[in-house]
Amino acid sequence: MNTTQTHPLLEMRRINKSFGAVQALRDVDFRVYPGELVGLVGDNGAGKSTLVKIISGVEHPDSGTITFEGQEVTIHSPDDAKALGVETLYQDLALINNLDVVANMFLGRESVSPYLFGRIKVLKNREMEQETTQILEGLKINLGSVREKVEVLSGGQRQAIALGRAAGWGKKLVLLDEPTAALGVRESQQALDLIRRLKEQGIAAVIISHNLEHVFSVVDRVVVLRRGIIRGERKIRGLVGDEIVSMITGTDELKKLEFENGDALD
Repeated sequence: MNTTQTHPLLEMRRINKSFGAVQALRDVDFRVYPGELVGLVGDNGAGKSTLVKIISGVEHPDSGTITFEGQEVTIHSPDDAKALGVETLYQDLALINNLDVVANMFLGRESVSPYLFGRIKVLKNREMEQETTQILEGLKINLGSVREKVEVLSGGQRQAIALGRAAGWGKKLVLLDEPTAALGVRESQQALDLIRRLKEQGIAAVIISHNLEHVFSVVDRVVVLRRGIIRGERKIRGLVGDEIVSMITGTDELKKLEFENGDALD
């Protein structure tokens, strides 16, 4: 994607966030373009989860601006994020084991119709089943029956349902927190294939992961956070992985300092 011809879907400018004496984010500028897959990487405590929680409305920035589709917005809650078309898939997946696939897909968003003068609400089971099937088929997710209970499904199938739900409701941007964690090799590859299909449907995604190999295999661009500061970003084409590792660990700055000190000594 040629981002020079497109305005950002999401743009965050000079975002700051502190928790007591700890500054989690410092003057962070971050953007995502329509249909773009962005990898957000960094060590534990780098500020990745805090940034994603601000986008999803769980946390609120102390200062800075957020623009979505060219309009400045204030995301007070997850409901505000969802109204914009932003969905979050957390590592725990938030699935209910004793409910079937359809019920999990519509959890908290059940489609109902009024009955008996509006006093009783009736679930539109057939409509929800059809929409669930449509969403999963669009992502090429084959589960057999959408009436299977989640507890009998494999880890990869559960991940597919959670991702399908996020993509189905997050029409514009999906935030993925460690989407391949605790999955085997085959299931991880299936999850990565699903992430690629988001792009095919024009849905942007931000992927947080410690698995750089997985990140590099799907994203268009990588953004590195270290100690709450954006240390750099690189397009994936032509990227050398060691360069990202250096930014994550800080060895890039050490090499720069050594070079400058060496010049000074000369």
